[in-house]
Amino acid sequence: MDKSFHTLDHHFDLPHVRRVDANRPFQWLKLGLSDMRDNLAASLTYGLFFAVAGYLILAYAASMPYLFTGAVCGFFLIGPIAAAGLYEISRQHEKGRSMSFAESLRSLWTHRDSMLFFGVFLAITLIGWERISAIIFALFYHGGSPDLSNFYREVFLSGDYTHFVVAYLVIGGALAALVFSLSVVSIPMTMDREADGISAAMTSMRTVGINLGAMAVWAALIVVLIGIGFATMMIGMVILLPLLGHASWHAYRDLIE
Repeated sequence: MDKSFHTLDHHFDLPHVRRVDANRPFQWLKLGLSDMRDNLAASLTYGLFFAVAGYLILAYAASMPYLFTGAVCGFFLIGPIAAAGLYEISRQHEKGRSMSFAESLRSLWTHRDSMLFFGVFLAITLIGWERISAIIFALFYHGGSPDLSNFYREVFLSGDYTHFVVAYLVIGGALAALVFSLSVVSIPMTMDREADGISAAMTSMRTVGINLGAMAVWAALIVVLIGIGFATMMIGMVILLPLLGHASWHAYRDLIE
């Protein structure tokens, strides 16, 4: 495994990936919290913007269970690109500079070419997931309840839709794992080094392969914290999204030499 990775590094000129302990993601959160505290106004502006946007999307989809469920899962898929402004704030903070929300947006424009690859990929993935979600509902769910709370009670507690739950979790989980593997460090890397999208994605997948324990913990923390954000009707997302965005920058800096 290491030999094949070394061959890839040499052939594609990929950066060296460090090995870290499985508990390292908690340190990333601590560093992310420090960045958020030192750039509180800009960080919370990002959190508020995405919390409001997420709430409006979920409110629109509330009467359509398949669309609502797809939107929740889709939030995880677009998270890496949505947090790009927070990566830039942390990048500048590392250099001893502070950034306003407007300045971070202007700085993102300078990285537009390097992020275009991932923006298109994540957009296609999100559209594809919405279609897949609709197909799974059509094939396995035959209920007619428009009420969201009744829908989840009927699906997850009745035991009548085991095939639907399994298919949804397996396919959605596989897609989320693929996106996570391709993007966990790739977008910060393209911003920091102006790396091309293919090299950044390969580096990201290599990072996951070398640090399976830490990446599993990091993925679980992301799911739990974003889940808390949804459970609080997006209010918690005002704080949790910036925290995860800043922490993701430190994950990149810790993992990539």
